Amino acid sequence: MSRGWARAALVGYRWFGAGIYPLLGPYLAIRAAKGKEERSRRQERYGRSDIERPHGPLVWFHAASVGETNAVVPLIKEVRRRGISVVLTTGTVTSARVARERLGDNVIHQYVPLDLKPAVSRFLDHWVPDLAIIAESEIWPMTILELGARRTPQVLVNGRLSDRSFARWSKRPGLADALFENLSHVIAQSDLDAERFLSLGARPVTVSGNLKVDTTAPPWDGDELARLQEQLGNRPTWAAISTYEGEDEIVAAVHRALKPRHKLLTILVPRHPDRADAIETMLTGNGLKVARRSRGEPVGPETDVYLGDTIGEMGLYLNLTEIVFVGKSLKGGGGQNPLEPAMLGCAVLSGSNVENFRESYARLLKNGGARFVRDGEMLAKGVHYLLTNPQARQAMAAGGEKTLYDMRGALKSTVRALEPYINPLTVKARLLPRENENGENRKGGQW
Repeated sequence: MSRGWARAALVGYRWFGAGIYPLLGPYLAIRAAKGKEERSRRQERYGRSDIERPHGPLVWFHAASVGETNAVVPLIKEVRRRGISVVLTTGTVTSARVARERLGDNVIHQYVPLDLKPAVSRFLDHWVPDLAIIAESEIWPMTILELGARRTPQVLVNGRLSDRSFARWSKRPGLADALFENLSHVIAQSDLDAERFLSLGARPVTVSGNLKVDTTAPPWDGDELARLQEQLGNRPTWAAISTYEGEDEIVAAVHRALKPRHKLLTILVPRHPDRADAIETMLTGNGLKVARRSRGEPVGPETDVYLGDTIGEMGLYLNLTEIVFVGKSLKGGGGQNPLEPAMLGCAVLSGSNVENFRESYARLLKNGGARFVRDGEMLAKGVHYLLTNPQARQAMAAGGEKTLYDMRGALKSTVRALEPYINPLTVKARLLPRENENGENRKGGQW
């Protein structure tokens, strides 16, 4: 695609968005009915807000979902420590809840506006960010172009490009160049990601490592953990987390295969909790007794599967076991983050379709912190081996700990790369007039 055609395509995208903009009400209403939107906050998706923009410099952070939100939390705290205001946008109800739990009133949270010119322009007119920091691989054409037109610096942090995304962009080099030229800086997770961004026209590109390594372990409720551990007693456990459609049946088969040899409890945490009803029906159809976390059902001696169908409790589930299968790796493909279970001392099992987390898995495999399985039969054998070999479990946990230690430092590298953009805002924040006892903001007797 030539540059001229790329420009034409982007103009067409803008006009298409303007055309469908009036029709989005029913679409958002349907999403709200399914629990995918907060009904009372749908106006934010149009770029509207009832919250006033704070005085002084402001950085806009965008993180699509839970993983990206957790990854940028330490970075947000570093920016706030410098006295700079932050508005954080996310795209899901789940990530909004995580933002509230981990950052509270430290930031202003908004749902990300739809990538349509009226919504994006309204959002930018209201918040007027001095800097936009986007997490990982969120490439929204209209947002990037509008920020570029306003000469607002925009930096991609923890940047990555999956095999699929890179192949798609490579087929449209003119379009990629027209978009990526608007990025002031790309801070990539790995050398491979950096090479890909460079080949698509991004400049400059630096490598920081993975910010997810420098986050804290997912939190948990100590009282709830103690209560569940008391219900479990000495029963052996294993967990399948972030499972994708088609993997839940594999988990059920593994449990049935191991049940005659171990009086085990399987902890199943689907990637999307809204699939819980269908998963429960499948499990009970296979003769398994299920307790659901969302209903507060206790784990009894006859419970086969504890269905973790809640949001923000991964730390609780991971603390109930030392053996974890990480999903979207046998079915669906791409993988999910294996670092959280490694942070909590778990041996990690996974399918080999993990291209979205290639670097993390490569390091875990090298240090013995993770093992790949081909199918459900191999997964069952792996879980059985780890259940009966505590020394092997401990060795894998130690391998995960070494991997995390070796990979840390991404936060420091990212902050260093961001200094040219953040430091002027820090200076500006320090020079702002302070409020007097009446809440008035004055300097030299003037507003």
